[in-house]
Amino acid sequence: MPELSASLTIPLSFVASLFILAWLSRQISIHIQIPVYFGTRSKDAPTIALFLVFLPGVFIHESAHWGMAKICGLKTGKFRVWPKRQGKQIGLGSVNVESGGAFVGALVGMAPLIAGTLLIGAISHFVFGADRLTEAASAGDWRGGLQTFRDAARVRDGLLWAYLLFTIANAMMPSASDREPLKPVVLYSIVGIALYLVLGLPLGPIAQAIAWALPTLQGLTSAFLFTIVLDGAVLVVLFLIRKLIRM
Repeated sequence: MPELSASLTIPLSFVASLFILAWLSRQISIHIQIPVYFGTRSKDAPTIALFLVFLPGVFIHESAHWGMAKICGLKTGKFRVWPKRQGKQIGLGSVNVESGGAFVGALVGMAPLIAGTLLIGAISHFVFGADRLTEAASAGDWRGGLQTFRDAARVRDGLLWAYLLFTIANAMMPSASDREPLKPVVLYSIVGIALYLVLGLPLGPIAQAIAWALPTLQGLTSAFLFTIVLDGAVLVVLFLIRKLIRM
């Protein structure tokens, strides 16, 4: 049972950190737009500001859609990297892709999240050594965690890498249209897992798959934790700017 709990803790931490990143991304987007609006009184300026801040991440987001569509053999059309309001939603870019069914559509829709996660993992570990932050947090060593960020600030081109990490993390989240093809895939997956368990089929292969994935998920969770702290610091600065402007 302790081993099972440990095995479940890592996937749950990964999912939780992903949801926290999604929430932070939305808050950062709001806190970028509000000061710009108060400063310009323009409805378009906040959208342009958001686009310019996240430009590298937006390009990676749309390129991931395009690349996955090509890998899946789908035809692609217009590739746009420019903001456009769609009702209450803001589209920072788009790629026209032909329909390829639920599973292929889910792959294309989730491509930015997959690519963004891999890039966040690579930058966090190879540039900033994010594993040290997780180790310090697990040991309750908050001074060690702060030292990780001090060390990160001294990395060559550290600010540039931090900006790239920030834009990727906040532009990789799938939009409503990206998530749409995922719904039937998730439903079928849940039904399939339920049938597997009801029929009493062997759990060994599933346990082996989870055990194989745990080191990767642990590393990605460390990368997400590092990015969450970075996003949190940026959000605090944006919040203070917003308060100063409204004073």
